[in-house]
Amino acid sequence: MDIGLVLQTDPPARLLIERMRRAELAGFTHGWTFDSCVLWQEPFVIYSQILSQTVRLTVGPMVTNPSTRTWEVTASLFATLNDLFGNRTVCGIGRGDSAMRVAGRRPATLARLSEAMHAIKELAEGRSAVVDGTELRLPWVRDGALPIWMGAYGPRALELTGRQADGFILQLADPYLTEYMIKAVRSAAAAAGRDPGSVRICVAAPAYVTADDSPAALAHAREQCRWFGGMVGNHVADLVTHYGEHSDLVPEALTAYIKDRHGYDYSHHGRAGNPDTTFVPDEIVDRFCLIGPPATHLARLAELRALGVDQFAVYAMHDAIDSTIETYGSDVIPLL
Repeated sequence: MDIGLVLQTDPPARLLIERMRRAELAGFTHGWTFDSCVLWQEPFVIYSQILSQTVRLTVGPMVTNPSTRTWEVTASLFATLNDLFGNRTVCGIGRGDSAMRVAGRRPATLARLSEAMHAIKELAEGRSAVVDGTELRLPWVRDGALPIWMGAYGPRALELTGRQADGFILQLADPYLTEYMIKAVRSAAAAAGRDPGSVRICVAAPAYVTADDSPAALAHAREQCRWFGGMVGNHVADLVTHYGEHSDLVPEALTAYIKDRHGYDYSHHGRAGNPDTTFVPDEIVDRFCLIGPPATHLARLAELRALGVDQFAVYAMHDAIDSTIETYGSDVIPLL
């Protein structure tokens, strides 16, 4: 199982770059960032610096979207980085949540996302694609390779992921929901005539390593990670709006906890102490995140790996970023 690190592009960027450099030395294989240019700094500028200061690390957004940049710009950004550093990028992509809503725009439709994934991949790998009615090609691309990994929760998005994407990003680490959604993606891949095993599976969630499993240590870790239940709840609220509160198409294990949710302020998005996440119960934090001493993390990771997860990406948005990198490097990654 690969281990990735997910950070927000908060200033100073050089601190993020240094953390990614140390993560590679600790055994992390992927360096991911959020992509929401109003809330945080522009990630593609920072990727060039991460790639220049690492050797093997693969970098990319978790996740970009079809609307912030035109598709040929997105493809050219990836292709330029790959030309400089040797095909070490991955394109995580979704409909667009914070990046679009904070700017007063709506996320893309799944149809638009499908078109964008196709065009970005084709252009970044040197082939032609139609963008807004015009056929384009980046003539300077040589031997380009860009895996497209799609973030999804709902049934139609899971179907699209299995039908088209190279990888699936699931932003929660609950084993029951992970198994449910992997099955949906792989069933869709098989129905589309693809090899279901060819779709890479990435689970992304906060990981907080504690010195022990004392109530005080676990309580602090939960408070540092509660924001994640609120972020996931944003996507879940969309599903409930679309499919209803009780739907056979969306598991209740995903939707039940948002009944007391009241709005969301994106100025606190993805941050510990988010006041809009008080509705998230401890049970959800424990199910969706990895919290506890290293042995607890190893046990959950083994469970996820048995379900077919290829990568666990650590969301490090809490007060123990550096110690998490170090402890994963010393006590988790070597034992996987």
